[in-house]
Amino acid sequence: MQKKSPLNSASVSGRALLILLVCAGACLIVTGTLPAFFRSEAPANLSQRTLSFAERVAYQHAIEDVYWRHRIWPKERPDPKPSLDAVMSQAQLEKKVTDYLRKSQALEDYWRRPLRAEQLQAEMDRMAKHTRQPEVLRELFDVLGNDPFVIAECLARPALADRLLTKWCAYDKRVPSLVSAPNVNYKLPVLPDGGCVDNTWTATAAPPDPREGHTAVWTGSEMIVWGGANSTSGVLNTGGKYNPSTDIWTPTNTASAPSCAIRSHGDLDWKSDDRLGRK
Repeated sequence: MQKKSPLNSASVSGRALLILLVCAGACLIVTGTLPAFFRSEAPANLSQRTLSFAERVAYQHAIEDVYWRHRIWPKERPDPKPSLDAVMSQAQLEKKVTDYLRKSQALEDYWRRPLRAEQLQAEMDRMAKHTRQPEVLRELFDVLGNDPFVIAECLARPALADRLLTKWCAYDKRVPSLVSAPNVNYKLPVLPDGGCVDNTWTATAAPPDPREGHTAVWTGSEMIVWGGANSTSGVLNTGGKYNPSTDIWTPTNTASAPSCAIRSHGDLDWKSDDRLGRK
């Protein structure tokens, strides 16, 4: 029985490799592409999109404009309701975007817990499932082009980053120099036809501390709760804003907030400087 020579086997392998290389070169010249066995292709369902800071600011303006259109204008005011640009500056919009980018970065830098694509998808699904104002959430989706990627980055990311960072209790002071997004294809959630059901209660995520004697105001687009007291903390100088369209509680900023004290008969007495007036 005659054995194959290693030299002959190597010669055959070499000829086969040469033929493959010649075929690949011919395909590249004729079609401009390599054969499939020479290509290392990324999965077709992955997105390589990113959003610049300027794009995020523009989308933030669109989001704020929806909320402002639903904001109640006092009947006592004789002047017409101004446009959003008259009450919110470009700097304020940029600060909102910078804030949620800082929070996202902080989750990754400090706790090694970057926001994952599946978390953003779950947050979009949660909003759609638990919205109390589906018509407003639909408007938000519309102004974001009904683009699941943009909705995930500009609506779900700020909400999720804020909620998780409240849990982890800190944030990074740096602004990320590169704004990137995960390589994923998001799905646009289906919005319900109905909204809030009368005389029903549903637990919401991250509400303010329990309290009584507080002030609550409905603005037309959100419910603001402030102050009050409870048996654990006593008088509270904190509050929260509830957005029924996205079913999100956001802690209110306490900078320059009025102080309060309990009167002898238990009522709350709000005190503030002349600029804020008395509540």
